[in-house]
Amino acid sequence: MPKDKVLTLWNNEGLNEKDTSILRKKSVEVPVPLDKESREVIQTLVDSFLGRDDASGLAAPQIGINKRIFVFRNKGFGEGGKVKSPDDFEILINPRITQARGEKVDMAEGCLSCPEIQVEVSRFPEIKVRALNEKGEKINKKYMDYVARVIQHELDHLDGKLIVDYGGNLYYPKDKQDFFGKLFQG
Repeated sequence: MPKDKVLTLWNNEGLNEKDTSILRKKSVEVPVPLDKESREVIQTLVDSFLGRDDASGLAAPQIGINKRIFVFRNKGFGEGGKVKSPDDFEILINPRITQARGEKVDMAEGCLSCPEIQVEVSRFPEIKVRALNEKGEKINKKYMDYVARVIQHELDHLDGKLIVDYGGNLYYPKDKQDFFGKLFQG
């Protein structure tokens, strides 16, 4: 699969059943210690992410890899453009939220796998995550606000859950009203 191709629930013709079956599957844990294949998967995911300037994060299932890995920006939101340095993003392998704090906050979220829409999703403003980094080292870290939201969004991908599953307000372009009306009816 080309590294810039992100799987989507739909395309201009309608539902994209092949991609949907992959996106809806729960991802499997990455074996530890990291083997050669896992390191290659991580590099493929990072290359795909770095090749885009429209992503806050990217989970392995979104590029057709059924592994519990994602990459995300940890700074530079709203500035547009590509990630400039390895310090601007992080990789989490086999992540788990160990603590969630604060009153959930509603915010419209977009998703590369749900093109042209945004859905209002309620997420915790503060989380603690236990995971492995790209070197296979255990990490335990706290994330706040927008970064916490991105991580929760990407974690959903690892479980086959997408923003359309939240049932929040749905926003889409007016000129696509007929298309999305048919897609989401029922």
